[in-house]
Amino acid sequence: MATTPDEGKTPANTIAMLGQAYSLLGFRIVEGVVGAGHPIKPRYSAVFGQFDPGSPPARRATDLARGAGMTPQSMGELLDEMESLGYLRRDADPSDRRAKLISMTPLGVQALQAGGRAIGGLEGDIARILGDRGREELRRLLEMLIEAG
Repeated sequence: MATTPDEGKTPANTIAMLGQAYSLLGFRIVEGVVGAGHPIKPRYSAVFGQFDPGSPPARRATDLARGAGMTPQSMGELLDEMESLGYLRRDADPSDRRAKLISMTPLGVQALQAGGRAIGGLEGDIARILGDRGREELRRLLEMLIEAG
């Protein structure tokens, strides 16, 4: 890749730019949740990101691990930590006593809602920066990438 005369450095590739945007937005969401009084860590998004802030249904721990791209053991450690902070609880799955169903406690729902507010604010920021048409185009392009796998 050639350097640009204005900057004197190699421009970032698209994948690096997507990663930077993802990290930046993720940290802004965490800041919003922490600012609302929930001492969460960025890694908790692997769990919180899989629940709907409105009425989160219980999810199997194995499904959460798969959805986060984590091993069941790593997810179990994360769930242990979040449970000890009071954000979630584990119950036996009535259809399979070996499986655990993870559900949000009222405190967990509050954290999810704070995250939803932070995301809403970021959506507004994106619309201000890109304009409504630019935001819609970004969404369309991202959907194409996601659908292509």
